[in-house]
Amino acid sequence: MTTFQATPRVLPRDLAAPAPAAGREAYPGDVFYLHSRLLERAAKLNDKKGGGSLTALPIIETQAGDISAYIPTNVISITDGQIFLESDLFNSGIRPAINVGNSVSRVGGSAQVKAMKAVAGRLRIDLAQFREMAAFAMFAGDLDRATTAMLAKGERLTEILKQDQYQPLSMEKQVLIIFAATHGYLDDYAVGECRQYEQKLYEFVNNQHPSLLREIAEKKDIKAS
Repeated sequence: MTTFQATPRVLPRDLAAPAPAAGREAYPGDVFYLHSRLLERAAKLNDKKGGGSLTALPIIETQAGDISAYIPTNVISITDGQIFLESDLFNSGIRPAINVGNSVSRVGGSAQVKAMKAVAGRLRIDLAQFREMAAFAMFAGDLDRATTAMLAKGERLTEILKQDQYQPLSMEKQVLIIFAATHGYLDDYAVGECRQYEQKLYEFVNNQHPSLLREIAEKKDIKAS
């Protein structure tokens, strides 16, 4: 794991390094050279070397959440995506504090199993629209019925995506609760009751339909479940 958190602040000093090599401005002090050297540590080993792979996971700290300072570092062009964590979301109790609007994946749904593709669908888009509409609604007066419904759905989706520390959730349970949330099964429950509903749902399925989660885990699809 490599931390780039100081890159935006160190970069101006690096660019001012004396006696740059010919043929490349500010080389080898520029950030692109630093990144290439660090990424050399990430590799896929051949069988003679024992196989396996090393993964580069750059971690960048933005100043006051300013993503524009991160873009010039060019890290976005050498990774398969980005997870943008936001301190405001963290402080408001949304954990993991992922900003779904600024988080992207280059591989997209190709990395998802069929079951997750089937239930997640527009989840990211719905959450991004909810965050934008929630910010607008703070300064708006009366909201129409469609906007109110969008905000209510977004609040429930946000609530069921919260995860307690050191308590990972299996893929099949993720599929189950996302299916329930996206198909309106949480609409009649208050936002504060969603986490309790989630636990009761797992208990009900485990007791009444124990084979359901097992089939989703094995087949990684919900068509035949």
